[in-house]
Amino acid sequence: MKEIQGLLAVIPARGGSKGIPHKNMRLLNGRPMIQYTIEAALQAKSIEKVLVSTDDSEIFEICSRLGAWLPFLRPDFLSTDHAKTIDVLKHATIEAERLLGKKLEHIMLLQPTSPLRNKKDIEAALQIYMENEADSLQSVSPSLVHPYLLRTIKNNILAPLLEQNDPNQRRQDLADIYQLNGAIYIVKRDLLMEHNTIVGNNNAAYVMPKERSIDIDDMYDFYLTECLLRYEENSLY
Repeated sequence: MKEIQGLLAVIPARGGSKGIPHKNMRLLNGRPMIQYTIEAALQAKSIEKVLVSTDDSEIFEICSRLGAWLPFLRPDFLSTDHAKTIDVLKHATIEAERLLGKKLEHIMLLQPTSPLRNKKDIEAALQIYMENEADSLQSVSPSLVHPYLLRTIKNNILAPLLEQNDPNQRRQDLADIYQLNGAIYIVKRDLLMEHNTIVGNNNAAYVMPKERSIDIDDMYDFYLTECLLRYEENSLY
């Protein structure tokens, strides 16, 4: 892989959660959910520091024991339901640079709600990012539903959401499309800090299989992920 320098991985882990209470620490197949992301990041040799940004003392202690870097507790104004992830990233970058005494070059966002993303995914995404000399990268997975197959109901009549030239076109003939899966974001430091965005003009894509692309938002996602982990665990024996 093309060498990368000055890469900071940030794992945001707020203590509060409405969908699944304290979900970052909820045991997923016997381990705190956030542990999967921390371990995958620590195994990726190109990452200089794996920083967890949290406002929660329990998350702070457990993640520290897992080997993550927690140089601060996230301030209250960045820990509300309305706090933006981009502001959390910028705060983490500023603090990391201050403590390390140098400017970083690249920032990676790894959300703990994507526990099936692994070391190989991280390294493959980094390779695509570097080889394409991209400003940013987002991980995606094949879309489960093509927009031409979506329907809306108007005055009790079922109608296509999008118009297409051939309404009888076969599904297998439709163009491949992808959806963001929330697992991996990479951005140049200056794009984040100076332009307040994590998506540049030269935005690369890393395609992940759907079985590793679950973004845990509710208990259905949680139980499905646990089933997949147990299946993978049992298949090793």
